[in-house]
Amino acid sequence: MDTTVADTLIGTTIDGRYRITGRVARGGMATVYRATDERLERTVALKIIHPSQATNVHFVDRFTDEAKTIARLTHPNVVAVYDQGRHQGLPYLVMEFVQGKTLRELLSQRVKLTPVEALAILEQMLAAIAAAHRAGLVHRDVKPENVLVAEAPSGGSADLVDAVVKVADFGLARAIEASTVDDTGQLMATVAYVAPELVQTGQADARTDVYSAGVVLFEMLTGRVPYDGSEPIEVAWQHVDNDVPAPSSIVPGLPPVLDQLVTRATRRDPGSRPTDAGALLSEVQTARDGLGVTHVETAMLRQIPGRAADATTIVPTVSAPDATAVVPPVQGGNYQASHRPSWARLPEQGGRNSAPHRRNAPPAAGLAGFFEDRRRVMLTALVALMALVVIGSTWWVTSGRYVETPQLLTMSQDQAVAYAKQQGFEVFLGDGQYDEIVPKGSVVTQDPLPGSKIVKGDTIRVILSLGPEVHPVPELEGQELTYAKAELEALKLKVKQGKAVYSDTAPEGVVVSTDPKAGTELKPGSTVTLVLSKGKAPITVPNLVGENINNARTILAQRGLQAAEETVESEEPADTVIGQSPKAGTGAEKNTKVTLQVSKGPDQIVLPDLTNQPCQQAQATLVASGFQVQINIDPNATVRQQNPPGGTPVPPNSVVQLTCFL
Repeated sequence: MDTTVADTLIGTTIDGRYRITGRVARGGMATVYRATDERLERTVALKIIHPSQATNVHFVDRFTDEAKTIARLTHPNVVAVYDQGRHQGLPYLVMEFVQGKTLRELLSQRVKLTPVEALAILEQMLAAIAAAHRAGLVHRDVKPENVLVAEAPSGGSADLVDAVVKVADFGLARAIEASTVDDTGQLMATVAYVAPELVQTGQADARTDVYSAGVVLFEMLTGRVPYDGSEPIEVAWQHVDNDVPAPSSIVPGLPPVLDQLVTRATRRDPGSRPTDAGALLSEVQTARDGLGVTHVETAMLRQIPGRAADATTIVPTVSAPDATAVVPPVQGGNYQASHRPSWARLPEQGGRNSAPHRRNAPPAAGLAGFFEDRRRVMLTALVALMALVVIGSTWWVTSGRYVETPQLLTMSQDQAVAYAKQQGFEVFLGDGQYDEIVPKGSVVTQDPLPGSKIVKGDTIRVILSLGPEVHPVPELEGQELTYAKAELEALKLKVKQGKAVYSDTAPEGVVVSTDPKAGTELKPGSTVTLVLSKGKAPITVPNLVGENINNARTILAQRGLQAAEETVESEEPADTVIGQSPKAGTGAEKNTKVTLQVSKGPDQIVLPDLTNQPCQQAQATLVASGFQVQINIDPNATVRQQNPPGGTPVPPNSVVQLTCFL
C-alpha cells in the first residue's frame, strides 16, 4: 500500500519555491521528500525534521548551524546542501537529489559485494568523510543508509566499480552530537556501526568515523554486521568488549589485505586506528592496488561484451600476409564482431567458412585479396598493440610506479627525516602518541606502513612517541568537587574522596588538598584523594599572647579548648605567654589543643658581695658583669651597703645600688 497519499506535505510548495512531489524515505530524525525547485527547474531532495525534534531548541539551533557549515563543504562525494529554512516551525534542508539507491538497498539485493566493488565504494565514502574531517567535522553516523550509490556514468546501474558514491547526513549527525543520549538514556547512534568510545564516553572524533567505515567494509564483504543481539545496548557493548572478526572468517578465500584493512580500522583503541578518513583512504588505495591486475577491470576492456570480469584477452597477430585473421571467441559465447567497440572492429568480411584465396585466382581478385589481408593484419596488429598499452598502463597504475615504504619505526625524529629524504620521501609529523616501549621522541607509527606500496616522492606521516603516558596532578586547591573530578577524569586518573576537614580559608565543599600533591606525575588509572573543606570550625581561638599562663589556662577552659604548654627562652617576664598555635581568630573544634609558648624569663646572674671594697672598684666590677650601678653619698669612700645584697640572682642589666662612706 502506498502510504505517501496520507502525507499532508505531498503537493505542498515550501517557501513558495520547493514543490514536494513524493516521499523518498522516513528516518528516526527526519523525512526526505522528492521536490522540484520551481525557480531553477531542477529536482532536489528536501529533508524536514520531525515535529518531535522541533521542541529541542538546542538540537534545532545546532542543526541550522551545521547545515550552513555543510553547505560550504564542496566535494563530489558529499551530498550537496543548497538551501535551508523553516516550514511551520520545522527546520528543513534542500539537498542534491541523487538518482540511485542507498548502499543498504544494494546490500539487501546483493547480500555482499566483490572485493573490487567494496573497495571502489569505500574509496569514495572515505574521500567524502576525509573532506569533512579536514573541515573539522565528524559524521558520527557512518552506515549504509547514509551512503548513496548513483547510477554509473556508463549507464549500467549494476556496475558498482564505476558508480558515483555520495555520503549524506553530515549536518544531522553533528546536530545530534551535543546530546549523546536521548531522553530515555539510550545512545543516539546506530549500534551495529558504533565505535567503542561512543558507548563508553560519548566522545567522538575523526577516528570514530574510521571505525564505522571499517564495519561498513566488513558488511560489504561478508553480507552481515559483526554483532547482533536482542537489545541495542547488548550490541553496543559487544563493540567495547570484542574485536571485529576478520572478514575471511565469514567468507573464506578473501585476500588477507582486506582482513588487515578491517582490523586496522576497527581497533577498539582509537589511538591504534588510522588518524582520520584520509589516512584510511591511503591504506585502502594501497590495498586496492595490491589486489593485482586480475582484480582490476579498466573501462576500455569493459567495452568488449561477454568478457569475463577478471580475464585479460590478447588478440594474436597473424603469421603470414595471406592468412585469414581469426579472433578467438570470448569466454561466455555469443560474441559477434559487430559487438566490438569502434577501436577494435574489423572490416566486414565473408562468413567464417569462406574458402581461402587461391594462387590461381584472377589477377584483380588476387590483388584485392592481398590488400584485404594486409589491412586485416594491420588492424589486428593495432588491436594487439592497444591491448599491450592497456596492460602496460594497468601495470604502471597498479604496480610499476610504486616502491616500498622505508622502515622509519623506532628512529629518532632527526634520523627518520634524514633517512626518508635520502630515500626520496618527505616526512610529515603528526600529533604525538603515548607509548610504553618506544622512547620519547622516536617514531612509534608511520603511514604508510613499512613495506607498503608508495609513489616515489610522496609524504610519509609519522607519529612520535611521547613516552609512557603520565600526567601531573593539577592544582585543585580551592576548586569545587565537580570541577576537580572532571579535571582528574580527563587525565584518566581515578578520584577518591577523603575525610573532610575544617578550614578557615576554604568554603564548605571545595578542595583543601590532594594526595598526592599537585605536580606529582601519575600514570593513567592512578588514584588521587581529594580532601574537602567543612567550612570554618565552630570555636574561635582567643588571643592569649601577653597573658600570664594561669589566666590563659582559664580562658581556654571557658571556651572548651585545652592548653598545651612549652617553655621557651625569652627576655619577657617568666610565665608570660609569648606565642600560640593555632593563631588567634582561627576556628577550632571542641577540645582542640592550643599550644602556648611560655617565657622562662631572662637568664639571672648571682651578685657578688662588694661590701668593704673601695666604691669605684666595686662599680667597675658590676659594670663588667653587665649591671647598671647607682652610687650613694661618697663615690670615693668604701662600700658599706649593697642592694640587692651579694648572693642574690638578678637579671642582666639590673640596677645595683652601692652606698659608700668612710
